[in-house]
Amino acid sequence: MSALETISTQPVIDVRGLSKWFGNVVALNDVTLSVNPGVTGLLGPNGAGKTTLLNLMSGLSKPSDGEVIVLGEPVRDNYELYRRIGVLTANEAVYPFYTGRQFVEFAAKFYDLPSPADAVDLAIQRVGLSDVQHRNLGAYSRGMRQRMRLASTLVHDPQVLIMDEPLSGTDPQQRVEFQDLIQQLAEEGKTILISSHILEEVEVIAERILLMMSGKLAAAGNYRAIRAKLDERAYQVRIVTDAPRLMAAALVKTDAVESVSIESDDEIVVLSRNVTAFMKSVPKLAQEQQIRLTRVEPLDDSLESIFSYIVER
Repeated sequence: MSALETISTQPVIDVRGLSKWFGNVVALNDVTLSVNPGVTGLLGPNGAGKTTLLNLMSGLSKPSDGEVIVLGEPVRDNYELYRRIGVLTANEAVYPFYTGRQFVEFAAKFYDLPSPADAVDLAIQRVGLSDVQHRNLGAYSRGMRQRMRLASTLVHDPQVLIMDEPLSGTDPQQRVEFQDLIQQLAEEGKTILISSHILEEVEVIAERILLMMSGKLAAAGNYRAIRAKLDERAYQVRIVTDAPRLMAAALVKTDAVESVSIESDDEIVVLSRNVTAFMKSVPKLAQEQQIRLTRVEPLDDSLESIFSYIVER
């Protein structure tokens, strides 16, 4: 095997035993994963460790343990490597008195580009904001600011794109345009990692999904594999209601429920393997049976995480 072939088979981003803690708080716990060319989605609820992981991947933060290799090189303090990486952080802060073009020009100066004006033109054109590039960012909508921030991320034509919640604040039309752009960049051979807490956002554009929960990698695969992984184990849910026996009788007849136990005069505990179907069935059955629900809450921390991105669709 030639040296070129050896390099081409290596992952573009290689995370090995990565951990990060802040005092007594463990943000990431022994995460090992790889990212190859194309679009990869980093999925998980808020607080799952996605932003911490992205900051470590892009060299913005130092790991407590483990390492990150990008394009075959350690990423931390590797300033030449940063020229090949584009990072779109979750922080939406911009200088409101800058025009959109000035904002992208400011980013271009960091990379000492041979033709900065042409690079700025192309980046702004790619995000579809050429007609408003001379307006102040303070007059932009949230979605427009996000797209201009993306232009500043693309201005140096990076090989690797790391984006934290890039669809935040965009309207449906802008999301379609963004998805088209991401697909185009992937076809050019770029490696793109996009984080989100909503499954359907990454499902549309990502060939592979990395599922983060509580600072750990819970699953990796395509959309169907992730869904299957979530349905592998049963989850417990507590329901507080004014008619526990009637609610239990209704729930036990549904396919989404494995078992129901009556805990008290107003409380039942349900065991389910299909979170989405279960959450849809609970309010429907309560309405049909004229039952008042006081509380529906998970008894598993991981289930609460799943609720936050599957149910919030």
